[in-house]
Amino acid sequence: MTIATGLYQHFKGGQYQVLAVAEHSESGEQLVVYLALYDLSKTWLRPLQQFNETVEYNGERLPRFRYLGPADAA
Repeated sequence: MTIATGLYQHFKGGQYQVLAVAEHSESGEQLVVYLALYDLSKTWLRPLQQFNETVEYNGERLPRFRYLGPADAA
């Protein structure tokens, strides 16, 4: 499983830039490396499987993160 780098929107509205998918040195788990565009001082990691999952929010099934396009399109 993989994802494209670029801009994503969280189901609650925040926008993020995915920089890479990294591999945990001990477990081998794939982790998404991303920046919060509302606070560039924060770099986040989230398991790839969780990044790609759907969630229930206000009675709807939504992707946790929705791809918006390449970062250079902003």
